[in-house]
Amino acid sequence: MECIKRPLSKTERLFSKLHPYPKQKDFFTATAPRIAYGGARGGGKSWAMRVKLMLLALSYPGIQILLLRRTFPELRENHIIPLQKALRGLALYKDSTKEFLFRNGSRIKLGYCQNESDVLQYQGQAYEVIGMEEATQFTELQYIALTESNRLSGSVTGFSPRMYFTCNPGGIGHSWVKRLFIDRDYRQDEKAEDYVFIPSTVFDNEYIMGQNPEYVRTLKNLPEARRRAMLYGDWDAFEGQYFPEFSREVHTCTPFEIPTEWTRFAAFDYGLDMTACLWLAFPPSRKRLYVYRELYEPNLILSVAAEKILSMSEGEKIRYYVASPDLAGRRQDSGKTGFDILSSSGLRGVTPACNDRIAGWRMVREFLKLSEENEPVLTIFSSCTNLIRTLPRLTFDTRIPEDVSGTPHELTHAPDALRYALMSSGFILGREIIGEKEEYFSPLSEWNKGRDRNYTSFILS
Repeated sequence: MECIKRPLSKTERLFSKLHPYPKQKDFFTATAPRIAYGGARGGGKSWAMRVKLMLLALSYPGIQILLLRRTFPELRENHIIPLQKALRGLALYKDSTKEFLFRNGSRIKLGYCQNESDVLQYQGQAYEVIGMEEATQFTELQYIALTESNRLSGSVTGFSPRMYFTCNPGGIGHSWVKRLFIDRDYRQDEKAEDYVFIPSTVFDNEYIMGQNPEYVRTLKNLPEARRRAMLYGDWDAFEGQYFPEFSREVHTCTPFEIPTEWTRFAAFDYGLDMTACLWLAFPPSRKRLYVYRELYEPNLILSVAAEKILSMSEGEKIRYYVASPDLAGRRQDSGKTGFDILSSSGLRGVTPACNDRIAGWRMVREFLKLSEENEPVLTIFSSCTNLIRTLPRLTFDTRIPEDVSGTPHELTHAPDALRYALMSSGFILGREIIGEKEEYFSPLSEWNKGRDRNYTSFILS
């Protein structure tokens, strides 16, 4: 008996046309409360967002979905027109309310938030799913306001509310998106397991790579910082960045046990608003330097900060400590210096760090350069999240071009501690064997060539 195939339904025809790339499949199957996708140009973000929301509307009868862009022209070009084509015969589009109504009771509402206050129109509404397209174009206040509307509407069962994001580095919302999905720096009741980031670049887009490879060349011709962001999805690259040399892929590593024969030392920047202490170690060859631990805690009085540093150093032979030079000032209430308080609290032998800022930042830059073996000189343990977070966010001071901007002040604490460490007199990078004589060299040696002033004199004095 001949088997007669029935015609495909409209929904089945829609599904048969879907050919997602591996990264898009990861986006489709993720079920965390907050899911972000993208990070670079050409990764197929808008298509993935549209398709995911269509699949949810068809799979969960009655589900209420909100899809947002920052402006209406973006919304119309990227979603309204493509969705009208894709959902013809599957959903009714009402132009007056900008929504797609499905036969099963599901709804995709489209909106935009060009002004900060536009987000208030969604207060009191309930959407099981909210999609924020180009999330870095939204402010953090808009994002927070929208989370209040991400809840069960009462018209669908068996589904947990969630939010979807697509994004590129840059934009007014760069910081909050980066904090949640890249830095994974969580506050209050935020939980790491609630946030999933699926990175995607143009190299993951099989269609563009096959049909329009010239687009890759276009991205490669962008200015350096924008190229790193748009082509490779580098969230630490932006215009005005003080340390564009820094790369998470290059300058960070998985923590490992520091060998006992390595030399260890520590440096810290103290203020009541933040105590930032870094522990560093280097091997006998002195060709590499590792930041292997950090203390980053606000509102510590100096004696308590000393106790915490001692506690975290317990069982280790710390060769020396250097600290903010302003601790040498005497307190009006006691007549003691900050170093006196540290000593009386058990943290003895701490010396003032060299505070030559411009020379110090030059030193940091030299340590971020790759060695002749194409290996990083400075490597930071991935557990030192605050140094990794703040170092690439430093910008140039607009008044003193070679200095780092002091604002936002919160970004300066851990980098200042690193600067103190690298300027400390007890560490000179590397050693060379010249004949039978062993000579140490500094990473700033290039600065000395052809100059009257010795730029390493502050290390050797």
